[in-house]
Amino acid sequence: MWPLAVAATTAVALVLRLWGVRHGLPYAYNVDENAHFVPRAIGLFGHGWNPHYFANPPALTYLLHLVFAVWFGGGQATGRAFARDPGGVFAVARVATALVSVAAVPLLCLAGARLFGRAAGLLAGALLGVAFLPVFYAHEALNDAAVLTPLALGLYGAAGVLRHGRRRDYVLAGAGLGLAWATKYTAAIVALPLLAAALASAGSRPRAARRLGLGLAVALAAALAAHPYALLDASDFVAGLRHQAGASGAAKLGITGDSGHVYYLWTLTWGLGWVPALAALGGALHLLRTDRRVAAVLVPAPVLFLAYMGLQQRYFGRWLMPALPFLCLLAAAGAVALVRLAPPRWRAAGGALAAAALCAQGLVFSVHGDLVLSRADTRAAARNWMLANVPAGAAVVVEPVVTDRWLGDPERWRNLAPDALRSPGTHRLGDGQVMRRQPRSTLAVGFDGYAYTLSPALLETWEREGVCWVMTGSTQAGRPLADPAAAPGAVAFYRALARRGELVFRASPMTGGNAPPEFNFDWSFDYYPLGYRRPGPLVEVYRLRGARCASGLARGPRA
Repeated sequence: MWPLAVAATTAVALVLRLWGVRHGLPYAYNVDENAHFVPRAIGLFGHGWNPHYFANPPALTYLLHLVFAVWFGGGQATGRAFARDPGGVFAVARVATALVSVAAVPLLCLAGARLFGRAAGLLAGALLGVAFLPVFYAHEALNDAAVLTPLALGLYGAAGVLRHGRRRDYVLAGAGLGLAWATKYTAAIVALPLLAAALASAGSRPRAARRLGLGLAVALAAALAAHPYALLDASDFVAGLRHQAGASGAAKLGITGDSGHVYYLWTLTWGLGWVPALAALGGALHLLRTDRRVAAVLVPAPVLFLAYMGLQQRYFGRWLMPALPFLCLLAAAGAVALVRLAPPRWRAAGGALAAAALCAQGLVFSVHGDLVLSRADTRAAARNWMLANVPAGAAVVVEPVVTDRWLGDPERWRNLAPDALRSPGTHRLGDGQVMRRQPRSTLAVGFDGYAYTLSPALLETWEREGVCWVMTGSTQAGRPLADPAAAPGAVAFYRALARRGELVFRASPMTGGNAPPEFNFDWSFDYYPLGYRRPGPLVEVYRLRGARCASGLARGPRA
């Protein structure tokens, strides 16, 4: 029965991850998905296996490269497929990512069974299978959900080291560690369970030390197999790590919280759930009192991870993902310990109640998220309206909430954002991003630079030059509005645009056309609140009315 229960749990988790997997396509609106793993996996066909990019490790890039080679039939066929239908290529990448990520569910079931018994293992896997954060980000071709599988493999191996101390357990734990690091650097936290299990395992110390050496050697081999240019191109690799560390330590426009630690604790209440978060705390306290060997394997890693991540200047809910397998195991342990306090005749009912309590919040919000993702994006509605109402060739300003392909290839409209907004000291990146050159210590990159170019004076310039259509999106406009003191020119710009422009189109993602929640880097993008009805930002299109716009000469700026 237990294998069937694990299979059913995995099947439910897979359905949740594949439902709505084509959201937004043919446009990949997530800037990281659009810029990182998929295009770099395609790029490997042209320049060999060195990704020449190490801010993120390349294991997922390599996996997608192999998937594309098999699915499409080689590099030229993949390139043609991407040129003809990029949405189809992204869909293949998303399905591959979902399939990889869902494998974490049975692996966590096995790890929990080794540590606490089959009931707790099934609970841990079920919780990971339905929790909102891992379900939502399994819909994107990103490494955040994919890394859960090597993490769970590492935990399964570490549990075997603790319980049995066999060579194969060390090998599995080492393989999970190496692959986790090669998928997402912060997932190297799974080294701590291996070390703790080796120290606490039964048997002679010299034998445990030899086998630990074997496990670490396997970890190194797996890491280099999936990330070989960390050694073969060490200088670029170190530069990539420094860049990523600098970016994580730099403030980001739109982040207004004072504490990353508080932010991540809040993230647990919805990304994992209130009841699971409290159960994980209870499970940790219970293990510290009753089984310190298991506590040493499971408790230090998430605590240290949260402590470290909370010190960064940037914090996003998906960055919490490597801690979730640990917390799922701790929550399951806490729930089972609580059920065992009940009289024997009530334990079956208590177990069912505990499972429902642990999984209910995640299941409800994951199903809601899938429903939202299965509907048309607000940016698709805006594009349809603009195709019908904005003349071809007109000069427009479309904020960087879409991709270049959204504008047309060749462009149907002449998009003056961000090119017309570039001030001295800025330059263009891909797909509508702008980078403002700052001292290397600040690394203020990406969409942040766009807001700093805005001011009410731009509206007069646009009207004078015949740029009469302006499309805004709340995921861009919300950033300076959430932190007005950081970009006062942008705040004044949006107020002036509302006064001087005529609002001719509006598409809200919320039920009843309401405004989205106040901007943050999670709920503005992952659609967790139940008020969301469809994906995307609040999109508004304004028609400017002054100067040449008043005379109807809106075809484009003067040469």
